[in-house]
Amino acid sequence: MLELFWLLLPIAAASGWFVARYNLLPKTQQSSKNLSSDYFKGLNYLLNEQPDKAIDIFIKLIDVDNETIETHLALGVLFRRQGEVNRAILIHQNLIARPTLNAQQRCLALLELAQDYRRAGLFDRAEDLFQELILSGEYRIYAYHQLLDIYEQEHDWEKAIKTAKKLAEISEDNLRTVIAQYYCEQAESYKQQRQYQTALQITQLALEQDCDCVRASLLIGHLFLEENEFIQAITAFKRIEQQDPDYLAEIIEPLQQCYKNIDKKQEFTDYLQHILANYGGTTTVLMLAETLLQAENEQKAADFVVKQLHKRPSIRGLDYLIDLALIKRENISHEHLLLIKDMTRQLLKNKPIYRCHQCGFTGKSLHWQCPSCKQWNTIKPIQGIDGE
Repeated sequence: MLELFWLLLPIAAASGWFVARYNLLPKTQQSSKNLSSDYFKGLNYLLNEQPDKAIDIFIKLIDVDNETIETHLALGVLFRRQGEVNRAILIHQNLIARPTLNAQQRCLALLELAQDYRRAGLFDRAEDLFQELILSGEYRIYAYHQLLDIYEQEHDWEKAIKTAKKLAEISEDNLRTVIAQYYCEQAESYKQQRQYQTALQITQLALEQDCDCVRASLLIGHLFLEENEFIQAITAFKRIEQQDPDYLAEIIEPLQQCYKNIDKKQEFTDYLQHILANYGGTTTVLMLAETLLQAENEQKAADFVVKQLHKRPSIRGLDYLIDLALIKRENISHEHLLLIKDMTRQLLKNKPIYRCHQCGFTGKSLHWQCPSCKQWNTIKPIQGIDGE
């Protein structure tokens, strides 16, 4: 019923205009139109959740008076919301074809038709109409936002960057972080094509837009890693500590690889100790435990993990501790340990790793644009007992 109420609003608004206009007509004209019976019959259908019959009634009302512009527009919106995009397109196309429309009415009809095309997936047609609206000066900010959404869906990052910069010039929106993400999308594409130098140049543009762009630093670090430029990669990865320490878990493994290749394992351990002391994090604890396991023994690693679990309980930490116990068990049977291990594995298998701070979306992969709310740079590693 709530959805029906929202569907009723545009029709009620347009029809209210229609009734007001109708009431100003001479009585002789009113009697010939017989508006009230059809109008209230249509409303009755809406209230009884019969929108298809209501639509047919209102179409008949439109046919009575070709000057009912608002009613045409409202019906088109209703069709689009009902999923009947082709009917909405037909109404708005016919409306635009009328030579009697003034400039404002034509722009409004163009806007509705552009949204019809976008809803139908006809992005090229929608793009042309939104560009026409921008040139006309009407609905410019809204049209720019719609174009950005189209370019994001099409992965046309070059157009997205240009459009976002134009939008930033005429609005109060701070789009620098979004533009930085667009540059990163471009860089990712070049990285996949192994065009590393081009990708590096573009990530630098991302940092010029947003100096705190963690994604750009991650990209730069991995690009240098691909080129075996380990010192430069370390510098890029470590920059993330100043940008947003919530993402430090993302750099632990690549940093380990870098320090291993330059034979400076102790520097890596020292940096892990620094991260642990200042920010914590299960990934850091487990990496330090691995270094103890390799340099010392299982007992040293287990004692370290137990100490950290007392400070920051973690399912992943418990799972690692069971692994150590399976290597060297004493007062507990192997079968019991395997049972506990299986339970923790199942817990971790179904647990998300990342969460969007905007809408709450969770997942196991780091998305820079939330698949749910479509916001950029809102997903971070989950903290707490079931995360970092």
